[in-house]
Amino acid sequence: MQRSAHFSRCRQYRYALWRRWAEGDDYVLLVALNPSTADHRRDDPTIRRCIGFARDWGYSALCVANLFAYRATYPSDLFAAADPVGPRNDQWLSKLARDASLVVAGWGNHGRHGNRAAQVRDRLGDALHCLRMNGSGEPAHPLYLPKALRPIPMPPVIPANRPDRPGRR
Repeated sequence: MQRSAHFSRCRQYRYALWRRWAEGDDYVLLVALNPSTADHRRDDPTIRRCIGFARDWGYSALCVANLFAYRATYPSDLFAAADPVGPRNDQWLSKLARDASLVVAGWGNHGRHGNRAAQVRDRLGDALHCLRMNGSGEPAHPLYLPKALRPIPMPPVIPANRPDRPGRR
């Protein structure tokens, strides 16, 4: 397996992590919340899980980018950062999504911090897919989802205060 990652010069931000297991230009882009411990040498449980999904779907590679490029293991550390998005993250997200065969959102319940999920949804538009939506209206994180799931187009955002939002009476 070929492994690579692109970091900021200070290495506080990871903009892209690549895993390639077959020949071909096709790849799945996963847009997660933020980078944790995986790097150009090591996989973490989320990366291993997402490699499995992308392989099962017939793709040659996986690229992982994030709403927030700041490297943190815990959301509290991420949200305490002065600039959790990162100075070049939007450019990376746009290019990676433009070149990807499939773009899957999986940032979980914390994407609303700083209105970031809405910004990225606006930037990436109709290209976004997900595996499942959480009750919060955010795309579920892939780590504990069933292996048999397949990507579906991201449903439109329903504002939390609308009376027709699912689950409201």
